[in-house]
Amino acid sequence: MGDNREPLINRNNNNSDNKSKFARSISHAQDELHSFRSYLRWMCVDQSNVWRACLSWFMFILFAIVVPAISHFVLACSTCDSKHSRPYDTVVQLSLSSVATLSFVCLSTFVRKFGLRRFLFFDKLVDESETVRNGYTEQLNRSLKILSVFVIPCFVAESAYKLWWYASGASQIPFLGNVYVSDAVACIMEICSWLYRITVIFLVCILFRLICYLQILRLQDFASIFQQDNDVGPVLSEHLRIRRHLRIISHRYRAFILLLLVLVTGSQLASLLIATKSGAEVNVYTAGELALCSMTLLAGLLILLRSATKITHKAQSVTCLAAKWHVCATVDSFDVADGESTPSAQIAYARQFSMAAREESDGDEAGDEEDDLDNNKLIPSYAYNTISFQKRQALVTYFENNRAGITVYGFTLDRTTLHTIFGIELSLVLWLLGKTVGIS
Repeated sequence: MGDNREPLINRNNNNSDNKSKFARSISHAQDELHSFRSYLRWMCVDQSNVWRACLSWFMFILFAIVVPAISHFVLACSTCDSKHSRPYDTVVQLSLSSVATLSFVCLSTFVRKFGLRRFLFFDKLVDESETVRNGYTEQLNRSLKILSVFVIPCFVAESAYKLWWYASGASQIPFLGNVYVSDAVACIMEICSWLYRITVIFLVCILFRLICYLQILRLQDFASIFQQDNDVGPVLSEHLRIRRHLRIISHRYRAFILLLLVLVTGSQLASLLIATKSGAEVNVYTAGELALCSMTLLAGLLILLRSATKITHKAQSVTCLAAKWHVCATVDSFDVADGESTPSAQIAYARQFSMAAREESDGDEAGDEEDDLDNNKLIPSYAYNTISFQKRQALVTYFENNRAGITVYGFTLDRTTLHTIFGIELSLVLWLLGKTVGIS
């Protein structure tokens, strides 16, 4: 990125200037999204104009459809020896291409319909605190590094396999003209096709993780409201705004999550069926690509489900926080017969609060999951001493009956749903395995 880049956050200016930069709905060529746009152009998924859109679709058709089709129908090498035959190539190519097609179409639709800034919710940061803005911008800069963590190992493993496959079986693999030139071109095209497909798949998953991380930052910032002497109105207004953004995310990604779950499940069942049939030969030479493909698809699916369940868990933790806030206020507001708290009772409660805080600090570590939103610390009395019991009870009741989170066509993606999904898939795998070996 050049020195003339216009930052989205300028720490030298006042807060109103920062908000004006975040309020821009149209992308700026030299803002903090410059490197991200450059990456999209490098991956040929940028469709900001007609020429780039045509190039994007051409590269997609070439690497996601044409090259895999030629690889399967021309270079499958059914007459090769056992180490160079590819009996599971059909499942591998169909699985990767179908999921890559889904990812590419969804990403193209998102960017074309909303624009990169709106899609990543940068235009909504105008109403957020400085902590949320800085945390989200930092996470944006880490996203490409996280993407490389998933893509590079898969790319290295596939490259090593393809180089071995072409180098050791050059005389057996069909070729045109010179065997070395033909095999070199075919090897490079297959490696590029694999790299393109897994990068598009992981890119959409990482973007979903990034958007969910923004909502987690907002929820953690929202938890600080309960530490202040605020009325119920601002708390309710902020929660409604967070719920609205969660609904927007759910609406945008629900079709992608559902179709990805169906495609990955179908791919795993097909892999199991073809690998466990009678006479199937399974070893690192014949089934190496199949295992790598399965790990790639499952990794992408787990990124989505983990991000969705984590934000749902954080959103539902608001109910526990509000209930704790209400309990602390109720316990602290007991009165004696004359309607005033006794000094001894206030001293006792203060001592109890300090002892509880000390026990929490001296206890075992709770891990990374504990934060201001989800912890076991008591809330001090100054955070609620002006709010009536009825208002607090109404707010807690609202939270109990309006739990936020990521949903897919009405089904909340929480940890219970995740366990159910894995249970169903495990049951299908065991049933199919039983049918294959003749148990049932």
